[in-house]
Amino acid sequence: MTEQTETSQRPVLVVDFGAQYAQLIARRVREAGVYSEIVPHTATAADIAAKNPVGIILSGGPSSVYEEGAPSLDAGVFDLGVPTLGICYGFQVMARALGGEVANTGLREYGATDAAVVNDGGVLLGGQPAEQNVWMSHGDQVSRAPEGFDVLASTGATPVAAFGNDEKCFYGVQWHPEVKHSDYGQNVIENFLHKAAGLPADWNSDNVIAEQVEKIRAQVGTGHVLSALSGGVDSAVSTALVHKAVGDQLVAVFVDHGLLRKGEREQVENDYVASTGVRLVTVDARETFLNALAGVSDPEQKRKIIGREFIRAFEKVQADLVAEAAAEGEPIRFLVQGTLYPDVVESGGGTGTANIKSHHNVGGLPEDLQFELIEPLRTLFKDEVRAIGRELGLPEVIVGRQPFPGPGLGIRIVGEVTADRLEILRDADAIAREELTKAGLDGEIWQCPVVLLADVRSVGVQGDGRTYGHPIVLRPVSSEDAMTADWTRLPYDVLSKISNRITNEVRDVNRVVLDVTSKPPGTIEWE
Repeated sequence: MTEQTETSQRPVLVVDFGAQYAQLIARRVREAGVYSEIVPHTATAADIAAKNPVGIILSGGPSSVYEEGAPSLDAGVFDLGVPTLGICYGFQVMARALGGEVANTGLREYGATDAAVVNDGGVLLGGQPAEQNVWMSHGDQVSRAPEGFDVLASTGATPVAAFGNDEKCFYGVQWHPEVKHSDYGQNVIENFLHKAAGLPADWNSDNVIAEQVEKIRAQVGTGHVLSALSGGVDSAVSTALVHKAVGDQLVAVFVDHGLLRKGEREQVENDYVASTGVRLVTVDARETFLNALAGVSDPEQKRKIIGREFIRAFEKVQADLVAEAAAEGEPIRFLVQGTLYPDVVESGGGTGTANIKSHHNVGGLPEDLQFELIEPLRTLFKDEVRAIGRELGLPEVIVGRQPFPGPGLGIRIVGEVTADRLEILRDADAIAREELTKAGLDGEIWQCPVVLLADVRSVGVQGDGRTYGHPIVLRPVSSEDAMTADWTRLPYDVLSKISNRITNEVRDVNRVVLDVTSKPPGTIEWE
């Protein structure tokens, strides 16, 4: 074990071997009060050393360490003297690199598995029950621990299910402690961080606010700043954070692109301004966005168009305000965006993760961008953003609202975006939100996207006559961070009310369906 170390925001690095849960590991570390970042397994020892980490966690992954082309790790990482924890595939990578043996015995373990703690569990498993339930997902196994390592746990099929070397501060577990299915999973992570690596739980929203305020002031100086305010949680918190840093140097800009839900413009213009005192400029760009999206059905193209038009709208505001700014001696060079860590990861942001979809504020930005971006939330997850918003004094009606994508209803229409289709979806979405709120379910779901299958028609019967209308999809999901999600089991009577109201009150809709897909394999949004 090491002495308690002041981290000063030095990260615990999560090395991603293509794991489904790499982002979840990073979140669990932050929940333990320690800052974390994700890096790809292709990072060299020099790359990792340059980040000055206080700890390293090797993630799981879908491959076998023996497969040709399997993800590997620069062995020099183990010479850096940094406390390291291997999980599943990362456990096997560590064992093999340090002289242990990994074998395919033909014995597989998937799902809930009984594990027995041995040798008192060492630092990693100390204080935990001798028998516990863990979540396994492996075919290969560590058949022999490296020299100098103590075996800390075993299962019926896996004699070496966990090991540790206190002198080197190297540890590993075959199971997945980051998932809730492992009874003492978070305790494993916290034991590694606090007891083994000696890291204090000193990373919290107060620290983030102070650090970001200092960075923003250093970046902006006496310059003027525009903030992209959509009314959602992310843009609201990022705007409030920058406003705290530079005050009246900030002008918040709300672009009404016509892809909003009912009442959103009014909420931004009234609730947010009243709670923060920020100066707000509203731009009516509904016609511009609709014209740009005309004839476009491809979701990636939609996102890029919306991202481009957002920037063009801000450039127009920049031109309109340039005289005012010039009078004060400074141009408007900076643009604030509410980009989050999941946005960066899903857009292929340097972690080795595939580009799942281009977020309009990450992969959708035009190459000739004229602004210098300020993204104070870029390394944060949604729950962390909410905590910061509350600390900044934003009202719960804004901080606690369900996530809504920046491209708005434009990516909840499967097909071309038209004014007529937007009105249909807007009405259906308002009914779903109203009924979920009346049923007291807002706190139980992450969000409930309502999707219009505009290019799909289905036969129905309404008013004793045949109809040929559009289906509406309800997508209620539960999630902690948007990286993984499961569909929310809503009460049947609530679903029935939503369906009846939509088919009775919204024109051209004769069918409501429920999406019961988890993420993965699906994403939360359809596009």
